[in-house]
Amino acid sequence: MATTIRIGGIDVDVIQKDIKNVHLSVYPPTGSIRISAPSRMGMSTIRAFAISKIDWIRKQQDKLLEQERETPREFIDRESHYLWGRRYLLEVSEVDQVPSVALKGKRMHLQVRPQHDEAKRKEIVEGWYREQMKSDMPPLIAKWEPLIGVKVEDFYVQRMKTMWGGCNPVKRTIRLNTELAKKPRECLEYIIVHEMVHLLEPTHNDRFVVHMDRFMPNWTHRRDLLNQLPVRHEKWRY
Repeated sequence: MATTIRIGGIDVDVIQKDIKNVHLSVYPPTGSIRISAPSRMGMSTIRAFAISKIDWIRKQQDKLLEQERETPREFIDRESHYLWGRRYLLEVSEVDQVPSVALKGKRMHLQVRPQHDEAKRKEIVEGWYREQMKSDMPPLIAKWEPLIGVKVEDFYVQRMKTMWGGCNPVKRTIRLNTELAKKPRECLEYIIVHEMVHLLEPTHNDRFVVHMDRFMPNWTHRRDLLNQLPVRHEKWRY
């Protein structure tokens, strides 16, 4: 069941489902709020919980609204694009051959057919980013499985509008946002570990924090780095 409540002038989306604990999330880039609560929990209790967190919510929203935004990409020559935190200048060539993306020094070469418009160019580049993620994720997952003591049955890479990652503790799967391919690899590793720890503890409670401190002592530095980097210019929704 889903509903919206208003607390201190802030709209809070409430999702009630079959879970044990209440969970509060503030989503980038505009600071939209969602509370996931047990089905049995009364709305008055959920409202009281939200009120108790209002100062924290406002601080998180302020941080997100201050975060730098990327300018819209048009996929034209000399436009800046990023892979693993490094900047590349785009070079576009129009030839009647199979589309491709390749790095050459400090340049990203995009080969497209003459009839390909901006939307198609974007699709080609995003597909290439997805393949970079799929290539880099398996060794990191394999590295952390014995350290954390979990087994990831499968992983997925997709364009996500409100989160850097997610997991399904029941199916033992994780999924990551394609946008992570643009960020430093340490950010990718942080999100992978974050989602794998959720296989031990589904919520962001004290136990989750203890696990993160144990497995990745510098995780807050990596999180802050990721949150300080520019995000897409779109208005994310969920």
